[in-house]
Amino acid sequence: MKRFTIIGGGVAGLTAAIGLNKIGIQATIFESAKALKGIGAGFGLAANAIQALEYLELKAGVIPLGHYLENYNILDKQGRILAAPETKTISDKYEQDNFAIHRADLHQFLLAQIEHENLHLGKRALKIEYQDGGIDIIFEDGTIHQTDYLIIADGVNSRLRQKLIPGSAPRYAGYTCWRATIDNAHINLSTGSETWGNKGRFGMTPLVGNKIYWYACINSPAHNKLYSLYTIKDLQQNFASYHDPITSVLAETKDQQLIWNDIIDIKPLKNLAFGNILFIGDARHATTPNMGQGACQAIEDVAVLIDELKKTTDVALAFQIFEKRRLKRTRYITETSWSIGKVAQWENPISIIIRDTLMRILPEEVKQYKLKKLLSVDFMKL
Repeated sequence: MKRFTIIGGGVAGLTAAIGLNKIGIQATIFESAKALKGIGAGFGLAANAIQALEYLELKAGVIPLGHYLENYNILDKQGRILAAPETKTISDKYEQDNFAIHRADLHQFLLAQIEHENLHLGKRALKIEYQDGGIDIIFEDGTIHQTDYLIIADGVNSRLRQKLIPGSAPRYAGYTCWRATIDNAHINLSTGSETWGNKGRFGMTPLVGNKIYWYACINSPAHNKLYSLYTIKDLQQNFASYHDPITSVLAETKDQQLIWNDIIDIKPLKNLAFGNILFIGDARHATTPNMGQGACQAIEDVAVLIDELKKTTDVALAFQIFEKRRLKRTRYITETSWSIGKVAQWENPISIIIRDTLMRILPEEVKQYKLKKLLSVDFMKL
């Protein structure tokens, strides 16, 4: 029996292990963290991700964990609508809905589908070597694991990617981000939105369990020590001129609930497959969060991979065809998300006036062209 190994126990890695198991392939998973807690906050599962989950027979278990997103408007700092994505039209196209979910909830659901003896924590992969037709994975603790096929899903900072592909280090997007999940009892937020203004962006959405996930993005040099020390009070001062309920959301947040990190992605590369090695998820096509597609594309990856493995016993060939099916789509998402982030983070008052005016007067069909191009295509037919 051929040996499959997955590096990374995040959404991509766990979903891949579950998908492989459903077609009779038992994969061994190695994760560098000593415990899997679903670190992070909320993120979107758009209709395309729900379609992929349905293909993988996971939709029924995930839906109860998500908050249905009827809309997610883009607003100016006064709270006026700049864009109102036609999520219902997109949902009808896929015959699926859009949801927001907490990373920890999805992580726990995926973990529950994994045979624990196949999951090894606290194992950081440093490098790989080819030996007698197989692959040796060398870990930080000095141990070696042998495998026939390797799926690398260890995220944007993947050491293995950076060793195999020199020059693939993450790139900084130019803005930094704070996130938190808080109680919704006093705010009663019912719809999601993202606000654009000269002091940065602020997004928020309800989650199940009467929670709110929010994030704030501010332009900054990378690794800004000042922002690493920011508290809720600092964020309240920064966004003081923004519309309600932003000030209320911040007031309900405690400093210890804050998660802070710079926004990074990977400049699109030319390959996903290298013989018996395949990259999936953020390890190969990490994207900025401006289209809400990071986790969605990881789940799409797994659906397409399983689709190809069902067609052939030649795994390396399946990896090659997977690459052909995924490269153009993931490149488009990475590049489009990068450009959206640049425009959304404008600080120049004149540029903001022009941007906001155009966004108000342009038809929604024009404003949502890039999103529709992404979501109106059946990725399983690409």
